[in-house]
Amino acid sequence: MKELQVKVSNRNGLHARPSAHFASIAKKFDCRISVTKGDRAADGKSIMGLLTLAASYGTVLNICLVGPESEQASQALLEDCKEHITLVEPESP
Repeated sequence: MKELQVKVSNRNGLHARPSAHFASIAKKFDCRISVTKGDRAADGKSIMGLLTLAASYGTVLNICLVGPESEQASQALLEDCKEHITLVEPESP
């Protein structure tokens, strides 16, 4: 299992085009990808699911990846979607 926290860095939020891009990359990997915003969760491989999150600019999303290719999927999503989302670095104690 791999967990990431990302911030929506696209000024227009996670609208249809970036959601479609995210989902198309997610579908390439053998793992379950869940994206959450607060108490709402969506399948990371579903464009419509991602759109229901209504993630605007600056929104923090949690991504949970479970499965044999979760590490590769997390790297691909962060690299290929870097114009739409950015990794939130954990704060040091």
